[in-house]
Amino acid sequence: MPGKRGVLIVDDSATVRATLTELLNSDERLEVVAVAGDPYIAAAKIEKRVPDVIVLDLEMPRMDGLTFLKRLMAQHPIPVVICSSAAEKGSAKAFEALEAGAIEVIAKPRIGTKQYLEETRATLCDAVVAASLANLRPRRQPAVSPKLNADVIIPKSAPRRFAARQPVASNGASSGLAPGLIAIGASTGGTEALLTLLQELTGEAAGIVIVQHMPEGFTQAFANRLNQLCEIAIREAKDGDTIEPGLALIAPGNWHTLVRVKGSGYALEVKPGPQVCRHRPSVDVLFRSVAQSAGPKAVGVILTGMGDDGAEGMLEMKQAGAYNIAQDEASCVVFGMPNQAIKRGGVDKTLPLNGIAPLLMKLSSEGMARSGARPNREMASLPVS
Repeated sequence: MPGKRGVLIVDDSATVRATLTELLNSDERLEVVAVAGDPYIAAAKIEKRVPDVIVLDLEMPRMDGLTFLKRLMAQHPIPVVICSSAAEKGSAKAFEALEAGAIEVIAKPRIGTKQYLEETRATLCDAVVAASLANLRPRRQPAVSPKLNADVIIPKSAPRRFAARQPVASNGASSGLAPGLIAIGASTGGTEALLTLLQELTGEAAGIVIVQHMPEGFTQAFANRLNQLCEIAIREAKDGDTIEPGLALIAPGNWHTLVRVKGSGYALEVKPGPQVCRHRPSVDVLFRSVAQSAGPKAVGVILTGMGDDGAEGMLEMKQAGAYNIAQDEASCVVFGMPNQAIKRGGVDKTLPLNGIAPLLMKLSSEGMARSGARPNREMASLPVS
């Protein structure tokens, strides 16, 4: 990642613009190259210099951030990080922004303790860096209100930065292991990846626990939306929840989620704690607990995301007998987390996103984990029928 990433901040509050500028410029990887009080001013700034990343508020006068985002993705895709108080509320608008093409949604910085401000700075800067590395997909052009001229918002003269991604072929493998549970970790680009994966699962799938890096409150809205769109049941995890087939539990934002043995099955422990790998919830925390509690009765999946959260925990899962899958580079928005897990030796099979769900369903149907069967590594090269 040579050179600093140029950032455009779009927010109607001068105070917020100044705060975000200070936080982003404190990171040696980033440089704020322009600020704008609304999308019209932002469009003029883009015409002069195309930034690597846009940090965008949702609630602004003249044109709201969501409308601007949809036009941007349709006409001139640039990586966008939503930084809005709406993220704290888990609003439908924040989730709609992710569907419209935003790479990440984070909460606006607030006055707090030194530790809180440092965590906020790390979250913001990491999100912006991750967005700058994203394999961005172009979006369909939205309907344009006749009251607004789209060419004014996104100048035709501004050069395009991203090409359309080519589709990837599906393939998979059988490990000879049917999971008692499936543990999934994801970060940047994970909301779209999880929707794609979970929509392909049926009620026969083993119980699932998911850590997706998200702000507190937003995970509830995310779980509710997935539950409406998927066959399996999906909800935000609560302390004491039991893991059941056909149910996916999503770790709540700002809380670590662990798997514990409960009788002949498993239950969740949801608790506070310091950030691990700069995140709370942390994929490493989940995976390590799965290694200790489920061992060979578990399957781990690591999806698109920036950084290395989950890499060490996935290695511990493999050492405990679990079977692990990583999303491949071509289908990732950011290949950071899967790549680190692969490099550390914790991954048994690397697959495109559309190949993971068929394998999970095959593993779930084999019925071997309930007897404590360990994975058959030789079968990992066999295609899924």
